Amino acid sequence: MWAAVILLTTLLPSPSLPASLSLWELISFDSFAHAFMFCVLCFLMIVGLSKQFTYPKLHRYAIRASLLISTLFGISIELMQHLFIYGRQGDIIDVLANTIGCLLGIVLFKLIYVW
Repeated sequence: MWAAVILLTTLLPSPSLPASLSLWELISFDSFAHAFMFCVLCFLMIVGLSKQFTYPKLHRYAIRASLLISTLFGISIELMQHLFIYGRQGDIIDVLANTIGCLLGIVLFKLIYVW
């Protein structure tokens, strides 16, 4: 469900887009929102994969699989924005924010469940 929320919110057309890329965009509200959404996504995916026992390899490698799937999902969204959504553009800063969010989701999982 959370992945669907991310997909919906990131693929809706937007009337105002930033015209330039800068370092300050990485710490903007938009980048924070991307990082937060992907932090939650990766965290929930790790919890779900680590609690299932149908697929032992996914259970064993829940963190790696979640990082890979979440990161590829973020890259796919940016590619879809760039190629298919009028009024939206793919942004490398968003990909970086998504990936940072995924890494924070792993840290959050380890803080809660491991350490």
